[in-house]
Amino acid sequence: MIDPRNDIAELIYTYGEMVDTGNFDGIGEMFAHAEITTEGFGEVRRGTSAVVAMYEATTRRYEDDGTPKTKHVMTNVIVQVDEDADTATSRSYFTVLQAVRGALALQPIVAGRYTATTSSGCRACGGSPVCTSSWTWSGTSLSTC
Repeated sequence: MIDPRNDIAELIYTYGEMVDTGNFDGIGEMFAHAEITTEGFGEVRRGTSAVVAMYEATTRRYEDDGTPKTKHVMTNVIVQVDEDADTATSRSYFTVLQAVRGALALQPIVAGRYTATTSSGCRACGGSPVCTSSWTWSGTSLSTC
């Protein structure tokens, strides 16, 4: 049997990769059936369009390549699986590095912590093309240092 912790860690890493490549539509699909909360913002985001709108409003994409010119570094990934309920919780740290040629040397721009809940099975995502594993997001919270 495959350890579900690997699938859940893959979701965390895939999320960071999608931000770094400017794939906000993919992030919206990934979190289509989840609730997202962010420290300092009282609003709970639900649904693809709300998630995409959040990223478009808060993350600059540069015209030359459509990316935010960032690299997410995810560490300290801890996953606790409740096999009876087919759910899991995870916690991880992130550090985001950014460099903009001629304007900004490579440096950390934000760091914080993600906490998330996931559900087993693609039933929650309806077979979304960005459903990268048998686990899907059901909720996530972002806090920064």
